[in-house]
This record gives sequence, structure tokens and C-alpha cells, in this order.
Amino acid sequence: MDSAQKILRLPKVIETTGISRSSIYAKISHGLFPIPISLGNRSVGWLESEVNDWIKNCINERNTKKEIKHG
Repeated sequence: MDSAQKILRLPKVIETTGISRSSIYAKISHGLFPIPISLGNRSVGWLESEVNDWIKNCINERNTKKEIKHG
């Protein structure tokens, strides 16, 4: 792991993605969102890079659908 890598807690993940806590966990259970990292007793976080990659993937999927629709 890159030494400059950041771990985001849930409130920041919600703020960054714009999706709710329940939606995040539903997406995780379906393999559609990065799995959190255990930080200790009842505490988890997400790698910032994985959350950013997820957002980029959403954008790419949107753009692909737009190209097919208008293609």
C-alpha cells in the first residue's frame, strides 16, 4: 500500500459518493462497492483510492451507456 494512501471513514464515504449508508452496505453485499477495512473494534474505513476508482467506474459506465444510446 502506498504510504500516502488515506482511509476514509463512513461519513466521508457518504459525502464523497453521495449515496446513503444503507445503499453503501447493500452495494457491498452485492459486490458492487469496495469492501471496508477493519480498523479495530466496530470501526471500519475504505481506501480512498478504491472509492475514487468506484466513482470513476460509475462515470465510465454512464459514458458507455450514453455512447451506445447516441451511437
